[in-house]
Amino acid sequence: MRTFLALLFVSFFAGATAQNADSAWIRNNYTKKEIYIPMRDGVKLFTSVYIPNDNSEQHPVLITRTPYSCYPYGENVFRDFTHNHYKEYFKEHYIMVIQDVRGRWMSEGTYMDIRPFNPNKKTNKDIDEASDAYDTIDWLIKNIKNNNGKVGVFGISYPGFYSTMAALSGHPALVAVSPQAPVTEWFIGDDFHHNGAFMAMDAFGFYSGFGKPRPKPTTVGPEEFDYFSHDNYNFFLKTGAISNLTKLLGDSIAFWKDLMAHPNYDAWWQARNTRNFVQNIPSTCNTLFVGGLFDAEDCFGAWNAYGATEKKALNNNKIVMGPWYHGQWASGDGTHLGNIQFGSNTAAWYANNVEIPFFNYYLKGKGSADDIAEATIFISGANEWKKFKQWPPARKKDIELFLQNNGKLNWNKPTATNGFTQYISDPSKPVPYTEDVHFNRTRNYMTDDQRFASRRTDVLVFETDTLMDDVTVTGNIVADLITSISTTDADFVVKLIDVFPDHLSYNPVDIYAEQDPASNYPMGGYQMLVHGEIFRGRYRNSYEKPEAFIPGKITEVKYKLGDVAHMFKKGHRIMVQVQSSWFPIADRNPQQFIDIYHASDKDFIPSTIRIYHNATGASKLILPVLQ
Repeated sequence: MRTFLALLFVSFFAGATAQNADSAWIRNNYTKKEIYIPMRDGVKLFTSVYIPNDNSEQHPVLITRTPYSCYPYGENVFRDFTHNHYKEYFKEHYIMVIQDVRGRWMSEGTYMDIRPFNPNKKTNKDIDEASDAYDTIDWLIKNIKNNNGKVGVFGISYPGFYSTMAALSGHPALVAVSPQAPVTEWFIGDDFHHNGAFMAMDAFGFYSGFGKPRPKPTTVGPEEFDYFSHDNYNFFLKTGAISNLTKLLGDSIAFWKDLMAHPNYDAWWQARNTRNFVQNIPSTCNTLFVGGLFDAEDCFGAWNAYGATEKKALNNNKIVMGPWYHGQWASGDGTHLGNIQFGSNTAAWYANNVEIPFFNYYLKGKGSADDIAEATIFISGANEWKKFKQWPPARKKDIELFLQNNGKLNWNKPTATNGFTQYISDPSKPVPYTEDVHFNRTRNYMTDDQRFASRRTDVLVFETDTLMDDVTVTGNIVADLITSISTTDADFVVKLIDVFPDHLSYNPVDIYAEQDPASNYPMGGYQMLVHGEIFRGRYRNSYEKPEAFIPGKITEVKYKLGDVAHMFKKGHRIMVQVQSSWFPIADRNPQQFIDIYHASDKDFIPSTIRIYHNATGASKLILPVLQ
């Protein structure tokens, strides 16, 4: 044990020493400037610029535009870039730029969430995030000495949205953009709605702080909301209807009021769908979309912004998806997520083999454009990186996996004339998204063991026999449920699960796992969530025009769960779970066809849900299986 602890100490000390050395090198070889860059309408945006002292050559510019602050403030105060691969850009002598977007932190102007792109700007008063990116790039190219005239933009999550907006700017110097987990569509799949269902916990947690007004430039962030309970299930259940959350927030948070005023996919939402505008990306701007297979926030955005750009734009466009939580590729550690191990440091592999070569090629002329595949995808389960010429792969075939009587699941359509399984969805006892007690929404739930849910009477479980061969799923999964409900509305949650063999031993302890050290978790029979998704039933025919269910009438609910890249290995089993709540990550459906955002606690009623699995009502999943 003493030897183990000594090795751990030496490893930690060596890592800290290397970080300190890198930090000192950056401070000794760079100068930080803080600049107010003027926009076309006269508003000035606060910008931190890290400039290499080396004047022997010209340097490329790499920009991040963010609503989360370009801290720390002060010309002699450097941000720490040493905990991940960003330090490599300093070693390559990039001019590194971080900017507070309009209306946030130290920048002037008025902030607007997901400000719509305006393709028809006519005057200097017609601004959007694309024009702010254009004006920023233009000023930097003309005013920062020793730049080589080539600019890149990258960012994760909301900065990923600003990266996509930069690509739409059309500035001729902008040649490489990497939107990473980009906010793309806040009604269908990113952050605050999934298929019309309101993701209440994330939305409330975010806007109770981020959404507070900032009347003037400041370096001080907003005060956090004071929760009465640090058990999130308890807090949201006792708070009750969404209208009660609105009362807690008060009247000052503009975007929350927008959320409450636009319950359906109307023109207001469609103007904020980035996919509607990617055709404006010029052919000279190369894009690399990045995301995580297990990203609880913006997994949808990475896959779908890439897909829309591939269809609509004429530029060189690529994607990389790894086995990551939100932003894990920039954490320095991509070895595992919760109890699931990936066999290597996937974050380091990505940085060294994809992101850095991408920017080095387009901004510095190093390497080859052929070094990066069209789609670089990690196959979880197999724990292997694969390179594809297109996504989904040409060799995938859509195969139907049918729900059966007695909790069975197989590839054959049911032949029985009758067959359904039913459960009661009770809003007073919603199905939790994880078995543990937490305050903040966990990121591990995306691969969590689902045995806690399979033991509930309001969760249906269907399972294959032991697989005799590997089954690799690569592409978008479709859930096709044949259902009837006793009320006029309901949600549907479908989860695709990898069931491990019963004889597996415990996880080894991972001494390097900073957030979630594995703790001898019993992996035998582990029910790994591969992917799950919720769908608000009223939108089964249209997101724009919701429809009530007719109680007792058999109805089809068909929707996309999202893209998956996973191998179900020989000896494992495939499981499907169906339920009607996923709490508190998603708000509870009152199970009546009413305005959910303004419903009261008395409006929530139980619903009896039937899922049919017979010859005329064959519920199924459609899996894109790699051949």
